[in-house]
Parts: sequence; structure tokens; C-alpha cells
Amino acid sequence: MLTDKLKNQLHLHFIVFIWGFTAILGALISISAIPLVFMRVLMASATLAAFFYIKKLSFKIDRVGLLKLVLGGVLIALHWVTFFHAIKVSNISTTLVTMATSAIFVALFDPLFNNRKILGYEVILATFAMIGFVIIFQISDEYRKGVFYALLSAILLAFFSILNGKNIKKYRAVHIAFYELFFASVFLLIVLLVQGELLNSILQISLHDIFYLLVLATICTAYPFVVVTNLLHKMSPFTIILTNNLEPVYGIFLAILIFGSKEKMDISFYIGALFIFSAVIVNGLMKLKAKYNSS
Repeated sequence: MLTDKLKNQLHLHFIVFIWGFTAILGALISISAIPLVFMRVLMASATLAAFFYIKKLSFKIDRVGLLKLVLGGVLIALHWVTFFHAIKVSNISTTLVTMATSAIFVALFDPLFNNRKILGYEVILATFAMIGFVIIFQISDEYRKGVFYALLSAILLAFFSILNGKNIKKYRAVHIAFYELFFASVFLLIVLLVQGELLNSILQISLHDIFYLLVLATICTAYPFVVVTNLLHKMSPFTIILTNNLEPVYGIFLAILIFGSKEKMDISFYIGALFIFSAVIVNGLMKLKAKYNSS
């Protein structure tokens, strides 16, 4: 019989596996990145709104908090748009490996926003990750554009994570998620209206796209958020952060399994990926070691 600890661990791995599947859905959905993300955040915010009503939670939050969550919504919208665009113009493997550097960017940018010194090992690990990028950039031109957009997406995710690191100290996680997803949908709606692409984007959505979008918005966005929020009360941050590093691994494995040769890269790509993954994992271990030593 499974213990509660093992059940929680398996549940966490399942969630990380689901997150890895997000990139697969991005490749399967035929519409372009902006309408794709618009439909994702619209459906996900609607799902969380239903969760609020079912659990009888209050939507109330102060005005200053709403302004901060507007910024968070814009950042997460831009992050996902550049993420899915990177997949569209290159492939899943290239995008996920590049996205793994977001933790390194958090380490570099965090001192600027939290008034602390950059640590020596952070510079070393960032350099290590950059070496990985140099190696990866030896791949053919068709993937370089994807690396650029994925790198931009990783930087946006770093800023978003730093902002939410401040927000979570004052506001409930469920409020942060709902309002950021809602404001992301409003922002992208405005973008589509300005472009004059809203009606055209809706008409281009096929029945297959609707199904994949529903899976993306509910199973891969709203559901994992609620579960991980709950798991934070049952598991250590150390376990959650280390397990989350498996997301690109799961995603690349699924991509190769589903799309075959399109996702297989040459040996230099995987050597570069090893440099990046190593830097990310060591950074996570050093951060957690420092946190536990100070506690």
C-alpha cells in the first residue's frame, strides 16, 4: 500500500510530466502563438473562476495588488507567446533546453530587485550556461530563431518569477493565478483587436484545436496550479524544485516519441544542453543549501 509521502511524490512527478506535455500541445495546435495563448489564459481563468465559486472564495483584493497583478498578467502573456512562437519557428527540444535557463536569469536579476549582491557562484554558473548556448548555436540556422525567442521567453519568465516572489508574500496564490491569467487574457484581447486579427483567429480554430486548447487550459494550466499549491503544504521546497527540473527532460522525451526525427538533434546540441542543465541544477542546490544553512 502506498504511503502518503509516496503518493505526494508520484503526484508531483505527474504534474511535472503534464507541464512537459504543454510544449507538445503547442506544436499540435495549428493557430499562431498570440491567439493560442489568448485562448489558453481565457479558458484557464474561467476554470479558476469556477473554482472560486465552487469553493466559495472571495475575489476581493486591494487596488495596489491589482496593479501588480496586471503587470504579472502582461509578463506571463508575453512569456507564453514567445515560448509557443519559439516552438512554431523551430522545435520543442530547442525551446525547452533554452527555457531551462530561466532559473539562471532569476539568479542574475534578483539582486537588482531585492538589493543584494550577486554571488560568485551565480556568475560562474551563468558563464557555464552561456558556454552551453555557444555550443547549441552551432546547430543549423533553422533552429536559431527558436533559440532567440525561447531565450526572450526565459528572461520574461525570470522577471515574472521575481515579481510573483514579492506578490506571494502578501497575496494568496489562488488570487495571484486567477487575476494574472485574467489580465493576460485582457491584454492579448487588446493586442488581437489592435491587429484586427480577433475574428480571423477565432475562425481558424479547428475542432482539434479546441480540444487541445481545453486540455492545455484545464489539465496543463489550472489543475497543476491548484495541485502544486496544495503540495507546498505537504512537501519541502527542495523536493518540488528538484523534481521540476525534470520538466524539459519529460518534454523532450515526449517530443521525440511523438514527432520522431523532427526532434532529434546532433550531438553538439545535447552537449550544450548538458552544460545548461548542469548549471540550472547546481544553482538550485546552492540556493537551497544557503536557505537551509541560514534557517
